[in-house]
Amino acid sequence: MAPAEASAARVAADPRTAREVDGGRRLRRADVLVAVATAVVSLALLLGLPYLDAVDPDTIGHPLSAPEVGSADWTAVALGLLVQSAVLLAARRLPRAVLLAVAAVPVLVVAVTSGGDLFGLTALPVVVAVVLAALRVPLTRLWPSVVGAAALVSAGTAGNWIELNGALSGRSLADALGDALPQGVTQAIGAVGLPVVVALVVRSRREVRAARDAEVAARTAEASAAVREQDARVDAAVSRERAAMARELHDIAAHHLSGIALMSAVIDRQIDTDPTAAHEGVRQVREQSTAVLEDLRRLVGLLRDDAPAERAVETVAGIVDLVERARYRSDVRLEVLRGAHEVAEGVGPLAQLAAYRTAQEALANAALHAPGAVVTVTLDDRAVDHLELTVENAAPAVSAPSADAPAGPGEPTPEGPGAGGNGLRGMRERADLVGARLQTGTTPDGGWVVTLRLGRETPEVTR
Repeated sequence: MAPAEASAARVAADPRTAREVDGGRRLRRADVLVAVATAVVSLALLLGLPYLDAVDPDTIGHPLSAPEVGSADWTAVALGLLVQSAVLLAARRLPRAVLLAVAAVPVLVVAVTSGGDLFGLTALPVVVAVVLAALRVPLTRLWPSVVGAAALVSAGTAGNWIELNGALSGRSLADALGDALPQGVTQAIGAVGLPVVVALVVRSRREVRAARDAEVAARTAEASAAVREQDARVDAAVSRERAAMARELHDIAAHHLSGIALMSAVIDRQIDTDPTAAHEGVRQVREQSTAVLEDLRRLVGLLRDDAPAERAVETVAGIVDLVERARYRSDVRLEVLRGAHEVAEGVGPLAQLAAYRTAQEALANAALHAPGAVVTVTLDDRAVDHLELTVENAAPAVSAPSADAPAGPGEPTPEGPGAGGNGLRGMRERADLVGARLQTGTTPDGGWVVTLRLGRETPEVTR
């Protein structure tokens, strides 16, 4: 296989190499288009300005001083413009050298011509070279070339003004340069200074846009990773919770059914001897049966796996340890408002498990959706008939995206962190499971609050 064919085969086999080669070709075509466009516009002005001045002459200033088409001076200016445009082809590889070379050509043109108004057209390629260099080279490395180009433009313009106005006739060179220098400085500002400013503005906007795109891409990748991690954590939590609830179902059902069996045996002996006590026993059996049926009704829709639980079911008391562990990743504060009774007294095991899981999910959501925010966990156990758990986080410490950007991880949506996902839905399912009341929403300061109120099964024990 020939070397050219082998190279083409390698390019076709590697998509990244193919993209790089194709991109290089596009860049080279762009360089050629810029050079050709500069040459065409410059020559068109060189040919058209004398005609336009003849059609509509300037009655205020002096007439246009332009050499005849085809004359030596005209040819020198045209060749200078073509040379400047041709040098622009190397602007991508040697931007600083190209800038100096393009600015030096007008000095050579002045040296071989007698001057004229059309000499100002040589500033057009200089403007193009300045813009291309400023877009590709940092100003800290470009400024020597910019100063050199400005000096060359000033020198060429001053020389052309001296030639055009015959300033050396009967005057010293110093006097002539003193009169011509303002013209050269003005031309340098217009051909070099202003294009540099415009190019720097364009470059800064381009860099800001690139940085914003990179930040958006990083946030998107981070959000995707967080979603995948959250999904995996939810799947694992669901499996553990199903096993734990199955064990709780076993314990509760065994407790209720054992009591029903014992009371049934007692009732069998009391029917003839103590009918009043037997009636009371039947009432208690009915209450126990209603309780176990209610628990079964709440669990039957959620339990799909009878695998044994690997650890004990969490309780309200475990929220203290949960907060301690969460402090390793964020600023979490715990406030326990205790009554005259034991913590969570009268709250059943399933309800305590729901409270623990709700606190766990709320802390995880706060860490994910409000990084750096202070999180306050309040366990209010003072009321006689209920226990209230509140998890509230302040506004995210990370700045929010712009208004036209999609909502990021640090922005609670109108339905709150986890809306549309498994987090908030899991909280609601657990609350419904134990007959609790769950409330979620934003706070006035832009944060998020989750409140779970659990009723006590036997409120009379707290009196």
